[in-house]
Amino acid sequence: MNAMQDTLDHFSERIRAAAQHATPLRLRGGGSKDSLGQTLQGEVLDTRAYAGILSYEPSELVITACAGTPLAEIEAALAEKGQCFPFEPPHFGAGATLGGMVAAGLSGPARASVGSVRDFVLGARLINGKGEHLTFGGQVMKNVAGYDVSRLLAGSWGQLGLLTEVSLKVLPVAPGEATLMCAGVSQVQALSLINRWGGQPLPLNASAWVHDTTAQPAQDYLFVRLRGAIAAVEAAVTRMSAEVQSLGAVVTRMDNAQAARDWQASGEQSLDFFQPAPGGDHCLWRLSVAQTAPVLEVPYAQYIEWHGAQRWLWAPASDAQRLREVAQQAGGHATLFRTSSALGDADKAVGVFTPLNAVQQRIQDELKKQFDPAGIFNRGRA
Repeated sequence: MNAMQDTLDHFSERIRAAAQHATPLRLRGGGSKDSLGQTLQGEVLDTRAYAGILSYEPSELVITACAGTPLAEIEAALAEKGQCFPFEPPHFGAGATLGGMVAAGLSGPARASVGSVRDFVLGARLINGKGEHLTFGGQVMKNVAGYDVSRLLAGSWGQLGLLTEVSLKVLPVAPGEATLMCAGVSQVQALSLINRWGGQPLPLNASAWVHDTTAQPAQDYLFVRLRGAIAAVEAAVTRMSAEVQSLGAVVTRMDNAQAARDWQASGEQSLDFFQPAPGGDHCLWRLSVAQTAPVLEVPYAQYIEWHGAQRWLWAPASDAQRLREVAQQAGGHATLFRTSSALGDADKAVGVFTPLNAVQQRIQDELKKQFDPAGIFNRGRA
């Protein structure tokens, strides 16, 4: 315990020294998400020295761990008790840490049905830009009075402070699961089906649509994952299969083990769709739009998940304004998620994130000042 306190003291001392000299610090865990965000600036402050599961109460569905703890270690501990992070956080590499998971705020295939990272954060501790160790929230569901700062940290990209500990709600692994592969379902049909099913009492957990050019001939596919009580899943399989077949599509129930690998590959972006053309000038764009948005008028192939709310496509950085206008018209925004292999960081000149309006920018700037007066944390990352 003394060693852990020494580590925290070291963090605080280094932050105070950096603030005094206006030296930017780059807060970093395993570095698996270093490619994301606008820029990486400052001296690295590695969080992995502060690691370990502090408490885990399976009966209470709550786990608390140090921010530098490997995400794989935490997920393994949960799996032993038949529990999980239902939002399926992507690792993007073997070094992913708990703090990086929260700071990035990224979720996997089930996000539209179960919620995002921030929805499962119960409490957090962080060291602010003055070197003060602060506590927000707690380890129970109903613990918020005033501003919910602990959840605000999710997706903050480390710009509000150095996360040291996080308490999260977990859930039991669903007893029933099935994945349907529907071949021959167009994008229009897929969006219509998903929107209709979303308004019905079905155990819909995840979905993905893609025009697969690797198939011979090329084919449209809709994948749907169901999770819940076994009886509910089986009833939904029968009902939904019949509805898809009425469109003339072919429905196959996938083997659960193979489906699990495919859904994981979807979240980790290791599917063929996410592999860039060598030397190409196209970037990977993430369009976050209203779940009920229609087919987007863009001349690029898309991978659609989150029941229509998240749409991935490859397009040059020069098309940024057009993509952002299309996303805005669909009730959302566009993010340059990965640069092209030809131009690299030069692509980021168009801006990784959609610019905030004047009011939102002022609120964000004032919030940062409260936590980090000297502006030393992850400067320029978001």
